[in-house]
This record gives sequence, structure tokens and C-alpha cells, in this order.
Amino acid sequence: MTEKSRKFPSYGWLGIVLVTLFWTLNWRLEGLRTHWGFFPLWLGYSLFVDAVNRYRTGTSLATRNTAAYIALFFISAPSWWIFEILNSRVHNWEYLGRDVFVGINYMVLTTISFTTVMPAVFGSAELFASIKWLQRMKRGLTIRSHSKNAFVFFVIGVVMLLSLLMWPLYFFPFMWISIFFILEPINIWLGHVTLAKWTNKSDWRPIIALWLGALMCGFFWELWNFYSYPKWIYHVPWFDFLRIFEMPLLGYGGYLPFSLELFALYHLVAGLLGKKDFQFITAGLSNDSESI
Repeated sequence: MTEKSRKFPSYGWLGIVLVTLFWTLNWRLEGLRTHWGFFPLWLGYSLFVDAVNRYRTGTSLATRNTAAYIALFFISAPSWWIFEILNSRVHNWEYLGRDVFVGINYMVLTTISFTTVMPAVFGSAELFASIKWLQRMKRGLTIRSHSKNAFVFFVIGVVMLLSLLMWPLYFFPFMWISIFFILEPINIWLGHVTLAKWTNKSDWRPIIALWLGALMCGFFWELWNFYSYPKWIYHVPWFDFLRIFEMPLLGYGGYLPFSLELFALYHLVAGLLGKKDFQFITAGLSNDSESI
């Protein structure tokens, strides 16, 4: 498909309609609405970003492997529940309107909303990966994935997680990096896809694409949450100042390592399911279309 003959995919227009409609409803309606409006809003975002990628590059996550893209939604929800469980210890955020929902009703509604996290972040990461300045970025620091480094990373991750659980007031930021330090070595040992494949070659472009993709999603998460209900609010020790929407400015830094944790969680699950080829390609980052 040539660039001139390429047309904007029809599902991208559906994404625009969903975002426009449910953004408006979430901000304009009175009373409870976000519990049913969050999923279609972020489904629309994910479809739109994927369509932009398809239009710009001729390829996208959903069109390269539709089954794998759909599987992202199913892997995304239990992955985010890990952070909800950790938050029950650190109490960095809470949901206003949570008291209205009880038992299985709360579990089902929140789980449906959580399904959109990975499709949104990975699609946004691929969008940034298609930008020329990132494709042309020079090599950076080399981090080898040999057994010694992997073991050191794993130990650091365990120490961070234990510190978080024992002294949450001081070590709550470790929520957004400890999981990656634990799972990246496990993925290396199991032969799953890892980011170490790239840092072995001093290539940080996939990591930067993930960082920027998560930051873009973070901006829209916080923006669309601001006038929604139910909604989340933050209680962040030490750094609770210069809020952009509900999130303190420094809190946006947590989206960077969070993107790496999502990547590690996805490839751990995919690998355990025997789908080591069940992976996504970051368009344009290498001439041989290596997977990130």
C-alpha cells in the first residue's frame, strides 16, 4: 500500500465518534456515569490511535495481528489489578463514588474499565515510534542481559517491593518500578520477549516510545477523569503540589516506569501461554521489523 493510496481506516472514525460522545457525556451528565462511560471512551481512543498508526505507516497493532490485539484487553485487566492491590497498602489514590458499588458489581465494572490500559499505552507507544526523530535517535547506554545482571535486577526488584510493603509512606514510588525489575529478569530466564533485547544493542528507542506513549495516555487519563464521576483522586506524600488536573506534577513521572511494567507483564503472560511469537512490532524502529 503506497502512502498516496492509503486511506484513514473506518474504525478510526468510529474511535472519533466514541471519544467525542463519551467525553461529552462524562463531563456534562449529572450523577453517576463514568462507570459505564469509561470503557467506550478509552476504546475509542485506542481505535483512533491504532487507525492513525495504520494510516501513517501502513501497519498497526490491530491490523498486524487482530487476535493478539484483542488479547491485549484480556491481559490488561488482571495486570492493572496488581496495582490496585498494591494501592490497598500505600493508599495513593481512591475512587470518589466507590461506595455506591458493592461486591461483584464493583469488580465487573472496574475490570471492564481496566481492559483498555494496555491497548491505549501500546498503541500510543507505536505512534511515537513512527516519528522520524525517534527512529533516527543515536545509540545510548548499553545494558547487558547476562545472568549476573538479570539476578541483580531481580534482587533489586524484590527489595523495592518489600520496602514498599513494609514502609509505604517512604517507598510508595517503588510501586511503579519494582514489578519491572522483578519480571524483566524472569522473562529473560524464560526466554520471553524483553526490553533487554534492545538495550543489549544500546538501542533505547522502544523504551522511549513506551515512555512517551504512557505519558500521552496519562495526560488523557487525568484530563478525562477531572470532571467525571465516579472519579479518582490522589493522596501522594511529599510530592502533593503543582497539580495538573488531579495528579501532582511529579506524579506524571510514574507513567514512565509504569509503561515498562506493562510491557513486562504482557510478555510474561503471553510467554506462559506459549505465545512467544505473540508479540507486537514497533513500526519503523528497525529495518528487519524486530519486535519490542
